[in-house]
Amino acid sequence: MASRTQILCLHEGEKGRSIDPIFIRSLLKELNPAWIRPWKGNNMIRTIPCGGRSDLIAKMPAELRSCLAMGGDTTLMVWADLDHDTADGDVLKAKFWTTAQLAGVTKAEFNQVVFIFAKDRIENWVEFLLTGATDESKEGPRQKHDRPVADAARKLADKCLTGAPDPQMPPSLLWSCKNWRALVARMRM
Repeated sequence: MASRTQILCLHEGEKGRSIDPIFIRSLLKELNPAWIRPWKGNNMIRTIPCGGRSDLIAKMPAELRSCLAMGGDTTLMVWADLDHDTADGDVLKAKFWTTAQLAGVTKAEFNQVVFIFAKDRIENWVEFLLTGATDESKEGPRQKHDRPVADAARKLADKCLTGAPDPQMPPSLLWSCKNWRALVARMRM
């Protein structure tokens, strides 16, 4: 295990105006995987707001190169919205890959990125996690307070830790959980 671990999370939105950092930090802290926290004071979860989706796509290759250059166990997570013009996570991931290739990123490097894509904003996941239902064909209700967002993230962490499949999960959440599990499996090697 490397002596230094870090998760760098790029996400849509502007600093101070997005619920994404609250959700991301709450989820990762609650999951508390051993490979992130080998001992106290030796880890870091850093969130970086990147504006809109096209800005996020453009910024990702440079941030990936930066993560790879840091050494240790540095992981890049990319959190984005699947807007009405994007059918599923694979379509959006292909857009990231196209830009990454133009920037000289290899497929092996690209495959180290963990992509987390919520359909029409994380608010849909928050709605599902708090109420048990959501409609991903429309945007979930905006969250005005941090507490429900953090509570929803903790519920998601609980679902991840128990490993119990939830057939009611929204498709984008199922797709993103698959990517998280791949990261966990890779870190155990």
